[in-house]
Amino acid sequence: MSDTAAIVAQCEAMFEDLSFTGVRAWKAAVPGRKVVGFMPFYVPRELIHAAGALPFGILGGGDQLEVIHGDAYYQSYICRIPRSTIELAVTGKLDMVDAMLFPSICDVIRNLSGMWKIMFPKVKARYLDVPQNFRADIGGTFYRGELGELRAMLAELTGKPATDDDLRASIRAYNANRRLVREVYAFRAAEPWKAPSSEVYLVMRAGMVLPVETHSKLLADYLAAAKASDRPKRDNSRIIVSGAFCEQPPLNLIKSIELAGCYIVDDDFMLVNRWEQSDVAEQGDPLAALADSYLRDSADTAAKYEPDQARKGRYLVELVKKRGAEGVIFAAPSFCDPALLERPMLQRVLASHDIPYIAFKYAENSGQMQPIREQAGTFADSIKLWS
Repeated sequence: MSDTAAIVAQCEAMFEDLSFTGVRAWKAAVPGRKVVGFMPFYVPRELIHAAGALPFGILGGGDQLEVIHGDAYYQSYICRIPRSTIELAVTGKLDMVDAMLFPSICDVIRNLSGMWKIMFPKVKARYLDVPQNFRADIGGTFYRGELGELRAMLAELTGKPATDDDLRASIRAYNANRRLVREVYAFRAAEPWKAPSSEVYLVMRAGMVLPVETHSKLLADYLAAAKASDRPKRDNSRIIVSGAFCEQPPLNLIKSIELAGCYIVDDDFMLVNRWEQSDVAEQGDPLAALADSYLRDSADTAAKYEPDQARKGRYLVELVKKRGAEGVIFAAPSFCDPALLERPMLQRVLASHDIPYIAFKYAENSGQMQPIREQAGTFADSIKLWS
């Protein structure tokens, strides 16, 4: 593949494939292979990789799936992703999954982990708890223990106990991937007309269904093709999208924001790819390295506890400066408690620094984009006129 169109077409085909053909093919290629699903936010994928299994990010059914069975298990006044995840499972689209991990995002995902255990007792499931105390001797010790228990569960699943050397090799593979992810994001911020966010999103999302080594090659190919592309530069407003760290927006929502005259120069889509902000240590105790990276170098987001309340929202102001952004769009899924509870606090911080912002809500199956396009377009115009 040498041009962006071919790469993006491949990624879009994976995005639209709710039968997850590639995941099934990977599992069928070698007898005994295992697939470990996880909800989109953060899990230590290195442990899954080191155990010889495929980490498989499950991001709901998007706007392509009609939810019927899922609505029978959950009330209507919560976000859509647990209902569409149940729909995928009940209709057999996830029958190749051998285990499920539910990261600590919110009460809804915690409840989904319990629902999953009841509905699919033959599929191993674990709720992944993370530290709320960020002292190395407390939170670090706790999380290293959690990682050790997960390592043991995966060894039981695959029959391949991951050695420390296996884990260090997996950390190296994911460090290489994260470096490429950071390069793509930095390039998009520098020249967003050459790397539209609708493309970058698809390329990042492909990492949820591909082995990490394959995804790294894809990222490198896309970066080279995007740099070589000749695309016109427009007088768009540079904005950051915040609040979409779990239930992902429809692809058309991202396209609508761009068509409205905005360059998205940073976002919290597909946060799992960028949870660790720099390389994880590749020497020493690998579990301690992963725990330390979570404590000292992980992304700030509404679903992660912030022990220093004076820092609340500061990361967003720093990101605006780093990316040369001119405003922030708060886009949160309907009924997303972490995002919607934190939004007023973030807005106050932005207002105190005279950073423009707007806010709206969406669901993964939102179909009507004209109001969002109009709102984003008005926001972009106001930045150009008055900021």
